[in-house]
Amino acid sequence: MNSDPINTETIGNALITGASSGIGLAIAKELAKRKYNLVLVSNQQKELEAAGRNISARSKVKTWPVYMDLAEVDSAQKLYDWCAQNNIEIEILVNNAGIYFFGEVVKNDIEKIHRMTILHTTTPSLLCSLFGKEMKKRRHGHILNISSLSAFLPYPGIALYSSTKNFLKSFSRALRTEMMEYNVNVTCICPGAVSTRLYNLKDPDRKKALKLGVMISAEKLASIAVKAMFKKKSLIVPGFVNRLTIFIANLIPHSVILLIRRYSGYLPPDKN
Repeated sequence: MNSDPINTETIGNALITGASSGIGLAIAKELAKRKYNLVLVSNQQKELEAAGRNISARSKVKTWPVYMDLAEVDSAQKLYDWCAQNNIEIEILVNNAGIYFFGEVVKNDIEKIHRMTILHTTTPSLLCSLFGKEMKKRRHGHILNISSLSAFLPYPGIALYSSTKNFLKSFSRALRTEMMEYNVNVTCICPGAVSTRLYNLKDPDRKKALKLGVMISAEKLASIAVKAMFKKKSLIVPGFVNRLTIFIANLIPHSVILLIRRYSGYLPPDKN
């Protein structure tokens, strides 16, 4: 689906995964302000098409909503092939799509585990490889990977989420070093709590968290992330509270985490 009208003054094309809502949608809007045409990818078809229409009407850029489940093993290749078939050259790749669930690894459904690992590790790394090759040839381009504060926090209940996000953080750092020789930038953002539908918070709790600085709006994060990308920053952890959290977490012995888990009611172990 192609949207009109096309602004002849646009700079290039950006591809954003998880673009139908939350952080991805906010980044899409931020890039549209800077006159980038957008390939918007999501598994939420109605929201995705609405986002494409709204962005195109507001910013006068072209949008291509691509309905696709990126938790499928071959999705990265399919998305790359779609762009190639439509002669869409990607200048900016934003790997944002993700899912979240809480609980012990052994209690989670195997299919959920499979989907998270593909979505957070396989798909973004393959997209970086496929589109990165084109950027290398052109000697220009940007890759923006959205990781998480949890990448620094290997705690029970988020074992899968934190480890897959840590993969993305580590992968981004190494890829950045490889791609710098070809004038291709790789930036990784590790936000803490973001005001999206991910946490299912009630509005009063959300407003309080935003006011206290323990949560950031998707729009503010998008602005920080895009600016950091264009400044060719390596790793960004937005917010003083989040950076302080990492510092404190590194000081806590694992034995203390075990005691908290055992006696606080936080992810209580089975008694049988």
